[in-house]
Amino acid sequence: MIFYAIKMTKYYSVRLKSFYQISPKCFKAVAFDGSEALIPVSQYKGQDYDVSKSEAYWISEWILKKKELQYSTKKWTNFSKSGKNIGQIEFTHHTPKKLDKTTITHDDSLTRASK
Repeated sequence: MIFYAIKMTKYYSVRLKSFYQISPKCFKAVAFDGSEALIPVSQYKGQDYDVSKSEAYWISEWILKKKELQYSTKKWTNFSKSGKNIGQIEFTHHTPKKLDKTTITHDDSLTRASK
């Protein structure tokens, strides 16, 4: 079986008071609390049309963590490297606990009978 690694970037739906382009490579975002941030064009994937009370925009997680812009982590999605919205996919890694050999009891009923 062959698995291909898909490069996915997490984007949050950010509700903003205003969001406009100030240069060919940069947007200015103003949140409802007055906080402002400059967002590179490469970290913006478009408007979130599911939000009805105000305008919301898909902005990448890593740039939001670096900026002092107010945002919520409730609504998010993944975008592929090609820009396609592929939904909420999250990978978690589970590391099992180490067992102490002295606390394990041996069940003789599970041992095969010798011939």
